[in-house]
Amino acid sequence: MILHHRAEGPADGPPLYLGPSLGTSLAVWDRQVPSLARHFRVVRWDLPGHGPSPAAPPASLPALAGLVLELADSLGHDTFAHAGISLGGAVGTWLAAHHSARITSLALLCSSARFGEPGAWLERAGAVRAQGTEHLAVAAADRWFTPAFAASGDPAVRALTADHRAVDPEAYAVCCEILAGLDLRPDLPRITAPTLVIAGREDRPTPPAHSRALADSIRDSRLVELPRAAHLAAVERPRAVLAELLAHFRGGPDGRADTGTAVRRAVLGDPHVDRAIARTTPFTARFQDFITRYAWGEIWAGGTLDRRTRSCITLTALVAGGHMDELAMHVRGALRNGLTPDEIGDVLLQTAVYCGVPAANAAYAVAHEVLSEEGAGAAEPSPETDRPGGGSADL
Repeated sequence: MILHHRAEGPADGPPLYLGPSLGTSLAVWDRQVPSLARHFRVVRWDLPGHGPSPAAPPASLPALAGLVLELADSLGHDTFAHAGISLGGAVGTWLAAHHSARITSLALLCSSARFGEPGAWLERAGAVRAQGTEHLAVAAADRWFTPAFAASGDPAVRALTADHRAVDPEAYAVCCEILAGLDLRPDLPRITAPTLVIAGREDRPTPPAHSRALADSIRDSRLVELPRAAHLAAVERPRAVLAELLAHFRGGPDGRADTGTAVRRAVLGDPHVDRAIARTTPFTARFQDFITRYAWGEIWAGGTLDRRTRSCITLTALVAGGHMDELAMHVRGALRNGLTPDEIGDVLLQTAVYCGVPAANAAYAVAHEVLSEEGAGAAEPSPETDRPGGGSADL
C-alpha cells in the first residue's frame, strides 16, 4: 500500500519528507510548506487511516517506517531529509537509526524516544475501538495547543480537530498500540544524520524533557525550545519552526538570505522586518543584504548557542556600546526567544558591574518601556531612569 501523500516544489529539488502527528493530517504542515517548497521537493504523507491514506495500519513502528520507504521508492528518492511531529518524528528516528544511508538530515518536533507508560495508550486504543474518536477530538485542542491559542479562533484549530474526527478508529487504535510498545532509546546513538530537535515549552504529551533526552543521545543534534508553544508547535509558532527548519535543512551560502529572513522574522517579528524592508533604498540595500545573510543567516542561525543565550549576549553588547535603540528592539527579541522580564533584568543588572552604572541605568529605562508596551509586567521605574532620546532602529 502507498500512503496518501502530496508532493510540492521543484521536481528536481532535494527531497524533504514531512510526517504528521497522531490524529492529524498532512495539513499540520500547511504553514511551512509554501516556503519550504521554494527549495525542496516537499513530500507530506498521511498516517494509515488518516486523511485519504488506506486504513490498513501496520502493527509495528518498523512496518510503518517501511511504508515511508516504499513511498520514497515509488517517487524515485533513494535518499531524503525527514521532519516529523510526535509519531511522525518517531518514524524518522527509526529510519535514521536503521536506514542511515537513506536519511540525509533529520528534524524531530515535539517527539520522543518513549511516549510514556504503555497502559494509558492501550486504554486509549480500547476506548477508540469502543467509542470512536469523537471524545478525543472534542479535547484535541487542549492536548495540542496552549490555552490561549486553543481559544484564539485560529482556523487551524477547527480544521485539525475536524481531521481528528475523520480518522479511522481501528487505524488510530493500532497507532496507539505502536506508541505503547515504543522505546527508541537504544537506537539513538546509532543516528549519524544531523538532527534538529524542537520542543514546545508548554507541550504536555511530550514535555521538553523528552526532547532534551533525544538531543542528549543523538551525537550530531541541536535542541531548540520554543516558548508559547505546545504539542503542535508547527501550527502555533509557524515562523519560528520554519526558521529552524530552513537553518537546519538549507544552511550554507546559498541559503543564508532565506534562512536569515526567516530567523530575523522569528526573533524580531514581522512588523519590524517589514518596516526595515520598506525603508530599504538603493544606497542601503547591500547593507540590508549583509545583515540578513551574515548576522541573521549565519550568526543567529548557528547551532552552538541557543537563541536565549544569544539574546543575553546581544543585550550585554548593546548596553556596553550604548546602542539604546537597538537595545529596545532586542529586548522585544529576547521576549520572543523565551527570556522572562526577570531574566532580562538580571542581564541588565550584571551589565551595571561590567559596563558601568550609567549605561545600565539607561538600559533599564529602555527595557522598562519596552516591557510595559509588551504587557510583560515590568516594575515601576526608579526616579533616576529616563528614556534617552533617539531614532528608531531598522536592523
